[in-house]
Amino acid sequence: MDKLRLGVLYGSRSCEHEVSIISALQLIKAVDPAKYDVTPIYITQQGEWYVGDALLDMKLYTDFDPYKAGLKRVTLDLTAGSGALLHYEPGKGLLRGLREEVVARIDCFVPVFHGLHGEDGSIQGLLELANIPYTSTGIAGSAVGMDKIIMKRFFRGMGYPVLNGVECVRANWQRETDATLERIEKALPYPVFVKPACLGSSIGVSRADDRDQLKEALEVAFSYDRRVLVEQGLDRPVEINCSVLGFDGETETSVLEMPLTDTGTLGFEEKYLRGSSSAKGMASMGRVLEPDIGQELSERIRGLATDIFRALDCKGVVRIDFMIDRTSGEVYITEINTIPGSLAYYLWARKGVSYAMLIDRMVECAMKAQREKDENSYAFRSDILRNVALGAKGSKGSKGSKL
Repeated sequence: MDKLRLGVLYGSRSCEHEVSIISALQLIKAVDPAKYDVTPIYITQQGEWYVGDALLDMKLYTDFDPYKAGLKRVTLDLTAGSGALLHYEPGKGLLRGLREEVVARIDCFVPVFHGLHGEDGSIQGLLELANIPYTSTGIAGSAVGMDKIIMKRFFRGMGYPVLNGVECVRANWQRETDATLERIEKALPYPVFVKPACLGSSIGVSRADDRDQLKEALEVAFSYDRRVLVEQGLDRPVEINCSVLGFDGETETSVLEMPLTDTGTLGFEEKYLRGSSSAKGMASMGRVLEPDIGQELSERIRGLATDIFRALDCKGVVRIDFMIDRTSGEVYITEINTIPGSLAYYLWARKGVSYAMLIDRMVECAMKAQREKDENSYAFRSDILRNVALGAKGSKGSKGSKL
């Protein structure tokens, strides 16, 4: 039986570029070589796509030089169903042009991006055009999951519990700084958390306990994004994360985790730098698995996570983060990560699902989603063009029929 050809996509133009590299190389190492042929596809911070065996060496990325590493720059053939990665180089002779080489063909893509230009629906849109299966959530769910402002609006519209927040735009901040500060203080008590709308990994996120800190936090956040969310803070909340796996109504939840932090908020350092000398990414972070929060609360969180997964039409594996107010016991949804750090594999191991098995499940979801898509009809026959070409009257609303 032929092995499935997996293309692992990672890197890209994102502040979370390095985190993506760690997650991708973790995944590639865990893939079952008896089932899959893997092609690592690294996208640089300039947006160039490269393939080559040297990409498997973590040291390559500290001083990336594609020429020294013998990598080939490629582009994806967008012909529906092709899956070809094409390399172009100058031909020989007087009439030399560009010589095209098919470097690899991919049966299924595994996007392992974090942040913009990868996790936000952009790559998903490209793969939809190419009509190739991929393991992550689709365009709409990915876009909503990346944008904290739109995400909060969606959750609130669905009736899910979220903390109060204020939306800010850079142009208004620059033009009406004092008025913006007053608007936030009128709506929210301190402390507050200031977050760039479309960033993850806690980059650019700051806590503010007074106006001076708020002003500084907004300046930092606006340096990363033109839109910023200021969110109500809780006093030492309990953070609980839950991963969900599946597609189209068939879902399963992981064990719960309680991340450990010394600062009261989980920042980039806690997530990726402490204890990460072995490049374990999110898997190296301090946490309590299956925390003792009571069966009723655990079931509520799992239920909310499943509902959100289905409401956003997610696919593959995601992680949904929650906060519990220690005083009131209320549960609030923080965010959804449609491509979580380390693909949340560490949350599945406790349930007997190895990373290799998790990858199998993700690929199965991707292939099932593609089969569902292929059942759709994309052809519609009508007389509109013929009537227009012949100058026929009444051609504006001609009815047609499905092919």
